[in-house]
Amino acid sequence: MGYVTWSGPRRARRAGTAAGAALALLLPAAVPAAAEPAAAVPDLDGPSVVEVLLEDRDALDRLVDLGGDIARLDPADGDGFVAQAVVSPFDLEAYGDAGFTFGEVLYTEADAEERIEEREEAIARLQAENGPHDTARTLSGTDGLEVLRADYFEGRNGAFLSVEVRSDFGQAENFQLTVERDAGPGTEIGDGGAQSLGRFVDVGVYMYHRGQAPVQERPERIRVTSPHGGIAVAEVTEWLPDPRGPGDPLPYTDFLNAYMTPGELYDRIHQIAQEYPDIAEVIELPHRTNGYRRHAQAILGVGVDGRNADRGVVVESLAYGHEGGNDIVVDLLDPGAPDSALSVDVAGGTVAVSLATDGGGAVTTTAAEAVAAVNAGAGDLVRAFTYRGDAGNGVVLPERVRADDFLDAPDDVSREPAPVYALRIGATRDGSKTGVLGYAQEHAREWQTPLVTIETAERLVRNYGIHDTTTELVDELDIFLMPSFNPDGANYSFHDVPLHRKNMTNYCPDDGPRDQWAVEQGAQWGVDNNRNYGAYTLWDGYSGASFSCTGGSFAGPEELGPLSQPENRNLVWLVDTHDNIGFSMNIHSSGDYFMWSPGAYIAQGRVPTPRPTAMQEAYFWQSSASILGAIKEHRGTVVTPARTGPIIDVLYSAAGNSGDHLWYENGIFAWNFELGQAGFQPPWDEAHAQGMEYANGLYTMLEVALEHQRDRYRPRSAASPRAGAHPGPVEVSFEANEPAEIYYTLDGSRPDFDSPRLEASGVRGALETLTIEETTTVHWFAVDVAGNVEGGYDPDGGARNHRRGTWTVTG
Repeated sequence: MGYVTWSGPRRARRAGTAAGAALALLLPAAVPAAAEPAAAVPDLDGPSVVEVLLEDRDALDRLVDLGGDIARLDPADGDGFVAQAVVSPFDLEAYGDAGFTFGEVLYTEADAEERIEEREEAIARLQAENGPHDTARTLSGTDGLEVLRADYFEGRNGAFLSVEVRSDFGQAENFQLTVERDAGPGTEIGDGGAQSLGRFVDVGVYMYHRGQAPVQERPERIRVTSPHGGIAVAEVTEWLPDPRGPGDPLPYTDFLNAYMTPGELYDRIHQIAQEYPDIAEVIELPHRTNGYRRHAQAILGVGVDGRNADRGVVVESLAYGHEGGNDIVVDLLDPGAPDSALSVDVAGGTVAVSLATDGGGAVTTTAAEAVAAVNAGAGDLVRAFTYRGDAGNGVVLPERVRADDFLDAPDDVSREPAPVYALRIGATRDGSKTGVLGYAQEHAREWQTPLVTIETAERLVRNYGIHDTTTELVDELDIFLMPSFNPDGANYSFHDVPLHRKNMTNYCPDDGPRDQWAVEQGAQWGVDNNRNYGAYTLWDGYSGASFSCTGGSFAGPEELGPLSQPENRNLVWLVDTHDNIGFSMNIHSSGDYFMWSPGAYIAQGRVPTPRPTAMQEAYFWQSSASILGAIKEHRGTVVTPARTGPIIDVLYSAAGNSGDHLWYENGIFAWNFELGQAGFQPPWDEAHAQGMEYANGLYTMLEVALEHQRDRYRPRSAASPRAGAHPGPVEVSFEANEPAEIYYTLDGSRPDFDSPRLEASGVRGALETLTIEETTTVHWFAVDVAGNVEGGYDPDGGARNHRRGTWTVTG
């Protein structure tokens, strides 16, 4: 007897080494008005990006509370919005019941295959550009070596030789090449010492061997040798013999060739650490993920249209699919005889269920009875439950189904709990320098976000010692870059469902959408890691997350509480362990947003999390101007003021997000990038441009952190109008030459850090003023973000060298 792997319709399984597809969200030039609804509910085959038309902010909050997976938000005419949301067939009924109106379908999974084809074409092009590699060679063969570059250069840290060599064996094996050099004119090769070259692999393609090392004398010639017998000799050229031009441009940039899977990203940072051990190391974070894996399922009896729920049986393997679950076969058998009793027999991986019959030989076993029999007779191998909590009173039909975990990644993608890695860059990595963190792919489908971290890492190590600013950053900061925060979800996005946002853990109950059919209808299992942190959470009553196990913003099981996910505990461990981290960037897409806390509010009354002080808000804005200016330099991308600011002011409430946790729990200046207005996985040219321009921004955030570390300048403040006589009540305003807190007293006492301080006049407002209605002496001082106090005043001491002024009201 044959068997099937599925008893109903499914989307076509993806094939190939990069199965699954990337998303290209091509957005319309104009945003339609919310008053122009679509005529009908869209007909969706799978998860798609669809416009949801919202009449006001309350409607937006309702969509967020429903677990709406919002990719981008634009204002429409009047008070409305157009949300570009990821919607699946599974969601349509709930959205319709909630009264939402749909606009255009912007992108579907059917279109996504183009992006993966583009990636495969890029890999093929890289292979062609780097020449044929004879992977059939053996160790007895001779290695052909091609010296690509041999560059001598001088920088502030001394003189260096950088060498790049291609090997015939490079694609097939991991090994080092040895470079011997002379010590200048008239010397022999070897007199100047030797250095090693490591293998550089990008998106699985061997590019070349590369490495640089300090030298005492400028060499003229080098000899490269391979452990496979290859030898090559080349002359050394001088790199950057003249001073750099205006703007101090980086000598080495653009290290991006294609979208990268989590494994490729981790390989890349390990290569960097291996090549630059003096300034880089890889940190393995302590919590492994739950793994790119699932228990296998066999679903029987529901029928093609899914309307026969009363006779549906779901059987789930106890072992994960790759551990044997995919080998299990469930066989509901008609015994072909009257008055047969229900029985279960297990032979190897086959669960044979002989169904009960009546006196006429008709099957009488109900779904509920079959479930009970399987659990009793095969409970060591599988567990069974009725379809989505149905009572299971319908009589089952004979059917034979092989269980499947429905995961399409190739075998080289591990199904085990995955390690998560961060790259640490700095000449001094002992916690004594200001730490800066950049982390990406918290949401799985955001494929272009890791490019920012990789481009930044390569720029730092490759320009160290030859570019003054880069050298200062590496010497004076402690930099942490996490390219793939959520590798399980990212692998699932690459190989299975392109629009997947969350991690992969299925927390749905047996009486809910735990069955694979829910996923085939577009439901997402997994936790939204950016709603599972510990500050101002859904558990605390804040809006913007959901306890729905398939919701786009599922915060995690209610009973487990915040920080239940290993990915989240990794980030918290990183910042708690390295408490020198003072700045962070959470890199997301899409929409060209630049945001910071507060990130959540309680919907009733729209009560926000505590807003930054006036000084902190001013510092966020000032630093943002520098960072966004650097982004603009690449190709003119402007992140508008309307898309810049606290998350709740420019987007929506996001309870339990990482930026809030880092800001409120750790005191870290925590920003959030939202790359680009071309979607989560745009065509490569656009993704490449986003990676480059936002790497400019991340690089500049490092400069902001360095300036903060070096800040020894005391702020200066001034009051207006000037102290003196005034005919009536006067509004006294204060300003400082940099972001600063103004502490003051009105009773003649010395001001200190417990005194009142001036706050912002409102959301995105200026500094509040003091209303002087009768003659008053104001005592005050300013303190900046770095803790420098105006005039050297010690608020905790006894001196009185603070600022003061008397405003005399004469009228």
